[in-house]
Amino acid sequence: MIYPSISDLSKNGKYNRYTLVIAASKTARILTDEYVKQREYAEKLIANKETDKSLISMIKREYRDEKAVKSAINRLHEGEFDIIPLTAEAAEEIDAELPESDNEAATAEE
Repeated sequence: MIYPSISDLSKNGKYNRYTLVIAASKTARILTDEYVKQREYAEKLIANKETDKSLISMIKREYRDEKAVKSAINRLHEGEFDIIPLTAEAAEEIDAELPESDNEAATAEE
């Protein structure tokens, strides 16, 4: 059985599966970006011969040992990341921040 279950993650119906998928993917992207940042820094130190540590030992275990999606789901369940529902006002702010070419493409799809 998969832990945590969908019903545990959805907070007893508060979030639908689509919302959970989006939240998990965004959280996984954050974790992956942090892993890449740490790896690049470690590779830079090794290339410049500023350290004698191995690459693996310089990356935090929480980023290197677990798959990003699994870690994201666990962090959402534990409450390290929150799911914030998108309101109509927030959606308008996001649209306003997009470059003009993206805004035109978004309105053309509607």
